[in-house]
Amino acid sequence: MSATEITLDDARRHAAETVKRSKTSFGAGMRILSKERREAMYAIYAFCREVDDIADEGGTRDEKMSGLAEWRREIERVYAGAPQTPTGHALKEVVCRFDLPRNEFILVIEGMEMDADGPVIAPTLERLLAYTRRAAGAVGMLSMPVFGAPRTQIAEDFALSLGDALQLTNILRDIEQDAGEGRLYLPRELLEEHGCPLTPQGVVNANGLAKVREEMAQLAREKFAAARTALEHLDWKILRPALLMMGVYETYLDKMTARGWANGQPRVTISKGEKLAIAARWFFAPKRTRNTTLNDDAS
Repeated sequence: MSATEITLDDARRHAAETVKRSKTSFGAGMRILSKERREAMYAIYAFCREVDDIADEGGTRDEKMSGLAEWRREIERVYAGAPQTPTGHALKEVVCRFDLPRNEFILVIEGMEMDADGPVIAPTLERLLAYTRRAAGAVGMLSMPVFGAPRTQIAEDFALSLGDALQLTNILRDIEQDAGEGRLYLPRELLEEHGCPLTPQGVVNANGLAKVREEMAQLAREKFAAARTALEHLDWKILRPALLMMGVYETYLDKMTARGWANGQPRVTISKGEKLAIAARWFFAPKRTRNTTLNDDAS
């Protein structure tokens, strides 16, 4: 199908099918939105999925970088009103309706370029946080206008702190899986401090890895706490999709903390029932006080 033949309905359907195929845990949060906002989030997710697939799937470094460069050009075409891909067509409507910042799309692509140029192995903490800002924080910054959040520093603080928290938690969950793919996202400073090898395969059985995990978990908790502090000044009802994810990922972190940080444990999971319990609290809670945690009864 040529670019001129792609209708808005085609584009919306493509984005929705991309979300459905991915079986993402973000899907539940999207479904509670109004139709207009849900379709907007589907378009943003489809973009993120497609650039992530370029970085993660097969191909040479040059092929991956070329694919991401083409997406840079497509974002420019989106803002010029002349996209060429189904996802670009879905985004064209969304960026106009919600006045989405172009630079955040570029930051997402930069995050994928960091993966494609890698693999990422033992980055400095500064570089790791630059990566989480791009891979997760930028997605939050694109999502906030769609949710209907105000364009304020507090809303930005919430989005960026939560993005860091989610990505750091994911890194903790996926250490062994990432190592199998030749990646190591744990910060170099912590690995060196606790005597761990700076190689993906070497770190998984290292004696000091438990302490590295523990300190990474503390950093993730600090980011969750910063997001909750910002939330005190925002309308939680608008942010329910983000709060569902916050509850899920804090529960992951709680489960990992409760079982301890010994090497060789399976990737932590959450049951469907636990996810439903988290969702129910944000559907029906009449209000949230500043001292209420998101995961009191989820684990």
